[in-house]
Amino acid sequence: GGGGVTDAFYDAGFSGPSRFYENMEGRMGMTASAWVNGGKGVTIHWAVVPTSLGDMLVAATEKGVCRLSFAEGREALEARFPAAELIEGGGEFSALLQQVVAAVEAPTQGFDHIPIDVKGTAFQEAVWRELRKIPAGETRSYADIAAAVGKPGAVRAAGSANGANNVAVLIPCHRVVRSDGTLGGYAYGLPIKEELLKRETIK
Repeated sequence: GGGGVTDAFYDAGFSGPSRFYENMEGRMGMTASAWVNGGKGVTIHWAVVPTSLGDMLVAATEKGVCRLSFAEGREALEARFPAAELIEGGGEFSALLQQVVAAVEAPTQGFDHIPIDVKGTAFQEAVWRELRKIPAGETRSYADIAAAVGKPGAVRAAGSANGANNVAVLIPCHRVVRSDGTLGGYAYGLPIKEELLKRETIK
């Protein structure tokens, strides 16, 4: 018994209503469609554009940017979203693309206005939210991020959540460095991370 809604909670694998609401909280205002079932029923517009950091792949659903990476192309998108409909270019997408390129070329301008469509575990999403709060020109250590999400012991996990970020630059994982000040890792190679940080410190 317990009524239809409650039963639906349990069927969905939540231990009870409170877990469900915890899960809904802080979705960064996005429903994470593209990340479910390989993007089934979702249209993703994409393009590879040349930037001063190299070729950049930008892909977006109607909800926002779902992938931003360097030195990747259509194959990478197909691997991530095998069931989505991929369309290269498109009018509205071109406008979004220009904003994204501007954000990469001049990251000090801020890019909170650019919508993103991502999904991760509750912990990953908490880390990504913290990354979005780091001001341009500043960095945080992996330990800072772990503490900020309320799990100071989870430094390594914060590092992997940082590395699992699907939207480079707009979720600024490049602003996280090791406690000793060295750069740590970066999915697209340290020269890009270095260059982004350099651009952001130039006021």
